[in-house]
Amino acid sequence: MLLELSITDFAIIEHLDIDFQAGMTVLTGETGAGKSIIIDAVGLLVGGRGSHDLIRTGASKAVIQGNFILHDDNPTYNVLDDLGIDHSDGNVIIERVIFANGRNSCRVNGIMVNIATLKRIGETIVDIQGQNDHQELMRPERHIQLLDDYAEDELADVLQSYQDQYDQFIKLRDLNQKKHQNEKQWAQRVDMLKFQIKEIEAADLHENEDTDLVAERDRLNNFQKIHDALLASYEGINGDEEASGSIDSIGSAMSSMQDIEDLDPEYKQISDNLSGAFFALQDVASQISDQLSNLEFDQDRLDQVEQRLNTIYQLKHKYGDSVSQILDYLAKIKQELKQMSGDAEASDDLDKQLATLKSDLIQQATKISDIRHRWAKKLEKAVHQQLSDLYMDKTVFEVNIQQNRALNRLGADRVEFYIQTNPGEKMLPLVKSASGGELSRIMLALKTMFAKAAGVTSIIFDEVDTGVSGRVAQAIGNKIYTISQKSQVLCITHLPQVAAMSDHHDFIEKKIADNRTTTTITELTTAQSVAEISRMLSGTAITKLTKEHASELLKLADEEKQKIKAS
Repeated sequence: MLLELSITDFAIIEHLDIDFQAGMTVLTGETGAGKSIIIDAVGLLVGGRGSHDLIRTGASKAVIQGNFILHDDNPTYNVLDDLGIDHSDGNVIIERVIFANGRNSCRVNGIMVNIATLKRIGETIVDIQGQNDHQELMRPERHIQLLDDYAEDELADVLQSYQDQYDQFIKLRDLNQKKHQNEKQWAQRVDMLKFQIKEIEAADLHENEDTDLVAERDRLNNFQKIHDALLASYEGINGDEEASGSIDSIGSAMSSMQDIEDLDPEYKQISDNLSGAFFALQDVASQISDQLSNLEFDQDRLDQVEQRLNTIYQLKHKYGDSVSQILDYLAKIKQELKQMSGDAEASDDLDKQLATLKSDLIQQATKISDIRHRWAKKLEKAVHQQLSDLYMDKTVFEVNIQQNRALNRLGADRVEFYIQTNPGEKMLPLVKSASGGELSRIMLALKTMFAKAAGVTSIIFDEVDTGVSGRVAQAIGNKIYTISQKSQVLCITHLPQVAAMSDHHDFIEKKIADNRTTTTITELTTAQSVAEISRMLSGTAITKLTKEHASELLKLADEEKQKIKAS
């Protein structure tokens, strides 16, 4: 949900810090007070279009920040993972800055993103429903996904199995098309892959082999230098036949110090140090002696190493900068050759493989379609009940399922919602059939069904109750409250019946000071909410009677809310 919203120098808003809560929050106030500006600010946070015209007069930039807290299974996290954006603390903090020169700066959890990416993230967090902006429900291409979400319990595993096989089919189809488009190039590619595989495998490379060979070559090339250094070191330690070496000198010094080490602690320390040096030099002398004994120059071995390195260098020139890269390339081209030639156990004819796969896909698509038809009937019945609650009991809702000519990743169905708002009229696509108050109620009925399926954490209704009143207004308030049991709801309304159903009531007010207009927001107490609902009922004149009416409306709303929670 949207936890915090900060707006600075946006339209007529100088600065606002707003804390939101779960449940249903209504925003009320006079026309022009800035209610929709707050919603516009949220819209910009989730990827809406921005313009420098929105910057408050005299300011250099407009800054909007929002802090969202999401459930662990929210789809937003999948998008953030794809983008490499950290969300380990469970918060999604979005900042958008619009500069006077028209430039936009967008950040998500401190990472800069472009507008398209911001919109991709925002679509999973906030759904803004305006008078003429019905987003998901007004996009026919989304209807099949909404139906599938509704049928998830039965459909999810079947559809996933189909999509896995469909992805395999597409890969083989593309491979087959490439083959048929140019058989000559196909054959040449196969021959080249076979040659490369044979050449690399014949070299019988081993990880880090080149590094080990270079080290061995360097030792052989520097044989004399190594021998002379070892010999000089050995003689320096042990001495030659005519002179005593370092060991003998240190040994004599050690013996002398051992005679007096008990006379003074410092003498003891010197004696111990000499002993350590003596035995260390003995070890070093032994190691040097071993090296000298094993040191041998082998011209044949040097030639072999040089030839082997030359072979490796030639392969590096063709296939990679290291033995590791060459071996990775070998694995890659072997897999490509396997795909082009076909598995040994499978048919070598890609056309036959594709025909078999397509036949299986058609069977699975038919099963998926049967499931959709069954759940479509359930959805129609559920939506009819929702529309009846909204006093549209004569309206007929239909899930129209048609067959596509070709398979796609969702199967073979094309789904679109149809509606008949008046008896005797023909069924029409939802996007063409209603307007005004009717469309608002249809949208609410569907939104009640799909609030959970849509996956968004916050739903905003911007005066969707326009054109209705009386019992319909109460029904709309009930529906919006029902939706708020699944997702956080922010609602701009001019209807007292809707305002009375809220859990939280924010009052938006426009003030003028020093010839500048500013917008303020106040969370109302119960008593203040009674006064505001009284104003909504009667206009500017608030009387004892209108206050009583408002109190009664709030009492009835509480009863309705208890019923909804219990259902």
